[in-house]
Amino acid sequence: MTMNAMQIRTVVGIIGNVISFVLFISPAPTIWRIFRNKSVEEFLPDPYIACVLNCMLWIFYGLPFNHPNSTLVVTINGTGLVLELIYLTVFLLYGKSSHRKKITFCLIVEVIFLGLVAGLDFRFFHTHKSRSAFVGAFCVVFGVAMYASPLTIMYKVIKTKSVEFMPFPLSLAAFLNGICWTTYALLKFDLNILIANGIGAVLGAVQLVLYGCYLKTTPKKSKTSAAAANGEVQLQNV
Repeated sequence: MTMNAMQIRTVVGIIGNVISFVLFISPAPTIWRIFRNKSVEEFLPDPYIACVLNCMLWIFYGLPFNHPNSTLVVTINGTGLVLELIYLTVFLLYGKSSHRKKITFCLIVEVIFLGLVAGLDFRFFHTHKSRSAFVGAFCVVFGVAMYASPLTIMYKVIKTKSVEFMPFPLSLAAFLNGICWTTYALLKFDLNILIANGIGAVLGAVQLVLYGCYLKTTPKKSKTSAAAANGEVQLQNV
């Protein structure tokens, strides 16, 4: 029995959920290190704070009154939101007073911002097309910002001619994630998902090219530097 476009889209979306989950769970070793040492050391909560807003916007975008038939967008971002809040809870427990103030303030601002977006959405837009376009514009901006976060790591790779701070598995996962969700968007055309993840796929491909170019020039690293490298890249790839 042949599959129609919607069935194929569902399968691709499920695969995208799995790959996205890998990216969302990638900071777990860093969070475990903080929990084990009872200290956040030099790690920052900023990427997790940003990811919370990104997930909330995509969840809101995928709800039936904004964009029907987007259950898989809601499920993966709902999972991501839960994980990011767990990560931030660890920062609240073991971070400095400045961390706690920053996280609390930013989360309050993000909730207020989402409330404003929701209020404007319900007040001025009354069709699925107009609502998805309005909310989707915010999703694209923050989605691209999240995908662009590894740019600093790519710059470091070029500058040092070393991929020490850019592990291959995470670069590959970022590329496959972008490809999956780009395909998902094309099967039932969704410009917002297409733009955000199309850019993500391109940036992921650039990471893989850099990895191939600078792998041989990367010096062997100690276990200590390896752990530090993994921690840094995980923060960048949230």
